[in-house]
Amino acid sequence: MEIRHSSNPADAKHYDTARLRQQYLIENLFEVDQIKMVYSHDDRMVIGGAFPINETLTLEAKDVLKTDYFLERREVAFINIGGEAAIEADGVCYTLNKLDTLYVGKGTKEVKILSANAEPAKIYFCSALAHATYPTRKVSVQEANTLNLGSLESSNERTIHQIVHEGGIQSCQLMMGVTLFKPGSVWNTMPAHLHDRRMEAYLYFDMNADARVFHFMGEVDETRHLLVANEQAIISPAWSIHSGAGTSSYAFIWSMAGENYSFKDQEFIPMDVLK
Repeated sequence: MEIRHSSNPADAKHYDTARLRQQYLIENLFEVDQIKMVYSHDDRMVIGGAFPINETLTLEAKDVLKTDYFLERREVAFINIGGEAAIEADGVCYTLNKLDTLYVGKGTKEVKILSANAEPAKIYFCSALAHATYPTRKVSVQEANTLNLGSLESSNERTIHQIVHEGGIQSCQLMMGVTLFKPGSVWNTMPAHLHDRRMEAYLYFDMNADARVFHFMGEVDETRHLLVANEQAIISPAWSIHSGAGTSSYAFIWSMAGENYSFKDQEFIPMDVLK
């Protein structure tokens, strides 16, 4: 597990491209028969990827978390972006098709991840600190709370699937979902917004090898960009905007952790304020 410390916006405005990528971009989450994780000190979220082909992988990080098992004081949600997956939570097996979500609550001692057939699964997951135990629950993307936003004229016609949230899978503080775009639309989260009480992470996926997303971040009057390739993730601190535009089609998984458990605390940023 890699450790990423929090950053101060007064310092971040002086970062060059290499430092911006080192601080906020996660480039290699999916390596064969491994679980890769990044521990962000922004709201102590763990961002991870599992790519089981020949092995059954076990979720653990005792050396970093200093607990007896991964979910001793945490909750986690998994979203499958590959072939059919199987996740065992304390001996109970759940199968996940593409874009299915599995939430596993605090106190689950053993979590195993494997591919269910010859087409390898790719599992993206995020974990946040938990103060209570909520039941393990699987939800398909078709069962999610769905919002249709934007327009083709503004190049941001999209469908937002809210999955782990106050009206869906219950959790302590973790929120998670998927955004899919209509053909011809490439802009996400524009106009931009802030939510100073919670950080956010993005995983960009379903992109061609030569495609890129220009992900915009930073304070509203000190914006920067990161070039993001397929299956790479972004750490977005609470003080930063988070928005992007792709060179071709893409999708992304968003996840949040922090104080407020609501989508309604957003502060939308007028376009004439962004710099």
